[in-house]
Amino acid sequence: MAQSFQMLIDGAWVDASDGKCFDSVNPATGSVWATIPEATALDVDSAVKAADAALRGPWGQMTPTDRGKCLRRLGDLLAENSESLGRVETEDTGKMFKETAWQAKYIAEYLQFYAGAADKISGETLPIDKPDMFVFTQREPVGVVAAVVPWNSQMFLSAVKIGPALAAGCTIVLKASEHASAPLLTFGKLVAQAGIPDGVVNIVTGHANPCGQTLTTHPLVSKVAFTGGPEAARHIIRNSADNFAKVSLELGGKSPFIVFDDANLDSAVNGSVAGIFGATGQSCVAGSRLYLHEDIADAFLEKMIAIAQKIRIGDPQAEDTEMGPLCTQGQLDLIEAQVALAKTEGGTILTGGKRPDLPGLYFEPTIIECPRQNMTLVDTELFGPVLAVQRFRTEAEVTALANDSQHGLAAGIFTKDSARALRMTRKVNAGIIWVNTYRAISPIAEFGGMKGSGYGREAGLQALYDYTRPKTVWMNLSDDPIANPFSPR
Repeated sequence: MAQSFQMLIDGAWVDASDGKCFDSVNPATGSVWATIPEATALDVDSAVKAADAALRGPWGQMTPTDRGKCLRRLGDLLAENSESLGRVETEDTGKMFKETAWQAKYIAEYLQFYAGAADKISGETLPIDKPDMFVFTQREPVGVVAAVVPWNSQMFLSAVKIGPALAAGCTIVLKASEHASAPLLTFGKLVAQAGIPDGVVNIVTGHANPCGQTLTTHPLVSKVAFTGGPEAARHIIRNSADNFAKVSLELGGKSPFIVFDDANLDSAVNGSVAGIFGATGQSCVAGSRLYLHEDIADAFLEKMIAIAQKIRIGDPQAEDTEMGPLCTQGQLDLIEAQVALAKTEGGTILTGGKRPDLPGLYFEPTIIECPRQNMTLVDTELFGPVLAVQRFRTEAEVTALANDSQHGLAAGIFTKDSARALRMTRKVNAGIIWVNTYRAISPIAEFGGMKGSGYGREAGLQALYDYTRPKTVWMNLSDDPIANPFSPR
């Protein structure tokens, strides 16, 4: 029997006001396992108003140090409940349990980081050019935050929004993905246990319209933090014209993974395998474009194909599984269509390329050699375990290939030449560049892209300040009255 979930609005667990729900399907089995409320515009309005009231109420009156203590407790609870949260996320998304449980536990570090930063937000004193004037800036919460997160890595993508938002003194309304809402709703049960007042964190569920539309256009929303696809992002930018909300966008990518002829071959192969087949390729930073120097390409591909063909595909809850299913039928359909198109455009499938003989939304680890850059596969984000491979001869050539993309989120560079590595980090247009490693993250390091991968940054101290707005204060220190501007001189 399917489990029933409710939304979190103003500290209460509620159904949709009209009683409507939608089903959530377990992608490993294809069966409905949960029912989720489908929020109405009225529900979203209630959530935003609750967040606004909390902003002006007990949360707004709490000291930054006390806000930090609440965040610290929330981080502790997240770590303590990582296994149960991981089970729910695996059931709802098909991601492997050992990954979801580990991720929930590690993401607690993000909340701890921002807990410690809550009382470190400061303004500055300005050396003003006017006599008898004392001028300083102070930072205040930007206001109510609308956070829209996708189904993949949702503990991470929520933590990098909740952490800085609450540390800065904001309140938040989270819209969970309609493809897998249950993990965030389960996480929401920890909020009250952490001592966070009602209305500070609200979680709504539903589709783009009316749920997302109402949330991102609401006049009480001051900032929209969005992670997702470019088409939805364009709607959000247009929506922000209604409320003049600040907007930050993280839109995924088609990240180049560049291997030079002097690289540690085993390390580079392992990094590429993790970068494209880890999380079944369902990562915004997946290294889905592999560029190999022609002198090592054959040896590299031989090693990588051997690993790919041994990856154990199956039940994501099982300990020995190495790759689980895709999350949605739409992803599977897109991947099958793009693999077929790649073949017609001249691509060569080196391994994989089809569904395994398993029930559920599975697709084999796939490596496709692409004879030219303008193939559709090379710059289409598939969000799955499909790798486009090309060969190069020179540093200038691979730089041009890497930058010939609408995306600009991440890149990987493997070389033992430190000078070359530094040159490439300057030349490659990406917001995150890993050298001789891949997919490393930390709450201390900013995360975000450029070009079609969005703007704004998450994680790091800069993100904290993005949830504040500066206020400039002028104080006249003179006892003399202000001169009458209209008196005769």
